[in-house]
Amino acid sequence: MKGYKVFEPDWTCRGFQYKEGETYAMEASPIPCARGFHFCKNLADCFSYYSFDPNNKVAEIEAIGDITSGDGGKSCTNKISIVREMTWEEVLQTVNTGKGCTGLCNTGDRNTGNRNTGDRNTGNRNTGDRNTGNWNTGNWNTGDWNTGDWNTGDRNTGDRNTGDRNTGNWNTGNWNTGDWNTGDWNTTSFSSGCFCTEESKILMFNRQSNWTMKDWLRSEARSLLCQIPHNVVEWIWSDDMTDEEKEAHPEHTTTGGYLKILEEAENAQNWWSGLSESDRNVIRSIPNFDPAIFKQCTGIDVNK
Repeated sequence: MKGYKVFEPDWTCRGFQYKEGETYAMEASPIPCARGFHFCKNLADCFSYYSFDPNNKVAEIEAIGDITSGDGGKSCTNKISIVREMTWEEVLQTVNTGKGCTGLCNTGDRNTGNRNTGDRNTGNRNTGDRNTGNWNTGNWNTGDWNTGDWNTGDRNTGDRNTGDRNTGNWNTGNWNTGDWNTGDWNTTSFSSGCFCTEESKILMFNRQSNWTMKDWLRSEARSLLCQIPHNVVEWIWSDDMTDEEKEAHPEHTTTGGYLKILEEAENAQNWWSGLSESDRNVIRSIPNFDPAIFKQCTGIDVNK
């Protein structure tokens, strides 16, 4: 029977000296963990008894005597032949079904930990992809024991948490079952406090409002403001250019003008000017609306 055996760096095992290419025998019947020459039918099982250390010797063996099997993948024979030493490249290819793995029992690719079924994991027992922690079943986790995705904390079952032990999503605090909490032990969402079960009202224009964050996210005003254009360019004809613009863009004499990249505040003001009066009133109806603060935050002068 073909099998595998791991030895100390000097080719000893339990003090018995072995040598590649030699055959060893004993008269007594083999008894696992008592007497005989031990080996494993599957190479990965060997590392339940030896550390995954490239300094150790690993050999392909042939059990040619009586064979008795024990627990944990271990077998025992009374006659064994040390067929050949295996390189560690062979060992990695044999214990892993993926590519570029340096760990043990990986089925994905480029894993440096053990027992990973995903790809590019550096921790242990990950079933997702690109995890650097341990025992993750999601993807892109850098913490431990996460079952969600994109978690940088530990023991999260939600997604995109930077805290620990969250079952919600996008939490930077700990032990939250809601979403977007920066505090701890909240069962609601959008809370920066602790032990909150109800969503709190938010400040708007530096004063307490009667809106929650969820009210704001669902509001028509927010939907309108998210439509403010960015990185807008506008063609300016030579006749409309200022002296400073003509000096900065002498090519206008050939092209007849230049493309001007509008500043964010200018984009926002032009957008406001193009709104209907009813849409402007929707924005003005935001709780605690303050024109001066609104201009400071958006660049829009509502009086223009």
